[in-house]
Amino acid sequence: MIQFNVEGMSCQHCVGAVTRAIHEHDAQALVEVDLAAGRVKVESNQSADVLKSAIDEAGYTVVGTSSV
Repeated sequence: MIQFNVEGMSCQHCVGAVTRAIHEHDAQALVEVDLAAGRVKVESNQSADVLKSAIDEAGYTVVGTSSV
């Protein structure tokens, strides 16, 4: 599982946008968004770089990445 620290998420629309962006690269990915903490946890076959790019392209800023 990969954890991203993401800036700019503030509502359920943000949750949906980030989730959709990740699912465009891996439809089977498990995505868990914690708005209060600014964290996105993803279980996916895609690399962290691909997922980070997807989040960035959705308009959010990834400020840290770690494996969980």
